[in-house]
Amino acid sequence: MLSGWLLAPNRPDSEKLSPYECGFEAFEDARMKFDVRYYLVAILFILFDLEIAFLFPWAIVLDEIGLFGFVAMMVFLGILVVGFIYEWMKGALEWD
Repeated sequence: MLSGWLLAPNRPDSEKLSPYECGFEAFEDARMKFDVRYYLVAILFILFDLEIAFLFPWAIVLDEIGLFGFVAMMVFLGILVVGFIYEWMKGALEWD
């Protein structure tokens, strides 16, 4: 911690201290409420991301883990399908 204070340059300027939002100045208050569809799309992304992250290693060792591993993955995929159906029913897949 002491070396960071001694060795790191501390030269703040207006560019470094300004708020940054995609290269533009902020349009509105940072504490504004987001539309619930934003969170539903984020949940959908997490569902598909988790599914892929767990399916590749599972597919590689499927011969070694046998029937128990197959049933465990089917339960996991069933939970993901329930989440996907929830997203679909809430309208997160409909773009306006």
